[in-house]
Amino acid sequence: MSAMDYRASGVDIREGNRAVSLMKAAVRRTFTPRVLSDLGHFGGLFRADFPGIVSPVLVAGTDGVGTKLRVASLAGDYSTVGADLVNHCVNDILVQGATPLFFLDYIACGSLSADIAARIVTGMAGACVENRCALLGGETAEMPGFYGPGDYDVAGTIVGVVDEPAIVDGSKVRPGHRIVGLPSTGLHTNGYSLARRILLEAEGMSLDARPGELMGATLGEALLAVHRSYLNPVLPLLSRGLLTGMAHITGGGVPGNLERILPEGVGAVMDPCWPVPPVFRLISRLGEVPEEEMRSAFNMGAGFLMVTPDPDEVVRILEEAGEKPFPAGEIVAGRGVVYREAEE
Repeated sequence: MSAMDYRASGVDIREGNRAVSLMKAAVRRTFTPRVLSDLGHFGGLFRADFPGIVSPVLVAGTDGVGTKLRVASLAGDYSTVGADLVNHCVNDILVQGATPLFFLDYIACGSLSADIAARIVTGMAGACVENRCALLGGETAEMPGFYGPGDYDVAGTIVGVVDEPAIVDGSKVRPGHRIVGLPSTGLHTNGYSLARRILLEAEGMSLDARPGELMGATLGEALLAVHRSYLNPVLPLLSRGLLTGMAHITGGGVPGNLERILPEGVGAVMDPCWPVPPVFRLISRLGEVPEEEMRSAFNMGAGFLMVTPDPDEVVRILEEAGEKPFPAGEIVAGRGVVYREAEE
């Protein structure tokens, strides 16, 4: 056997170094005055001072992008998945009233392309800037033989803070409270295995296709629409103490996520009259997917739900901020989440 080196085994250290070089400027843009470290340190350093917070509680969450990455690979467009990941994680801790402090990412692949890794991280950095949190550190792992050529996986961890008296955990949700929703931009980061199976595999559709339901958009544009952050519109509601519960609608849809914040003996009746993005109707029609299955697999246009005793004030504040909130249902005595038309 001839002499071997690491590159011959499938790991290119030079490409990894080039990736870091391409990321540096974007990552440094996210640094806040609390960041005490730079890229290349073994650990990220963050000063834990919380002005104005009497009893700080750290809130952490971890998630991934899932098989939306397969769509990004087929489209050759990794510009959105980094933002998807950050925004998803921000929303996950927002439901407990937390604002983000810093984010850590993990990218794994079979064969590293510095350009692709840099596009993913640049997307993360842009979302971190918009959410006012630091991209404190991360890891890029090249794993030939474990991931195939062209395969990428992306995951991240977020850490935020909330004042203990301001934690929103659903314990104050009561019958008579109303549910107000904010729209999603599409699938966000859930349900892609079913969507791909129907649209790309069973129907053989191209990502450049423009089916009538999408009103001029391509299928790729609809599937890669960025998972939005709800931080900025929700913060003013939290500062006024208007919300008793929040749910980020991810895997499991409205029923699976809203039920997580309901106290014992409390249920929800949904009025599903909000706008449904056309991509869901396309999936439902082509896959002949029952409505109940659609609701359990997708957000169906309701990306974030808020429970409040004062829905008029919540809607007013959101509309003044340029949002399009919608009435989504009400809290009742009982258990579970049901839909209004199912009772008729």
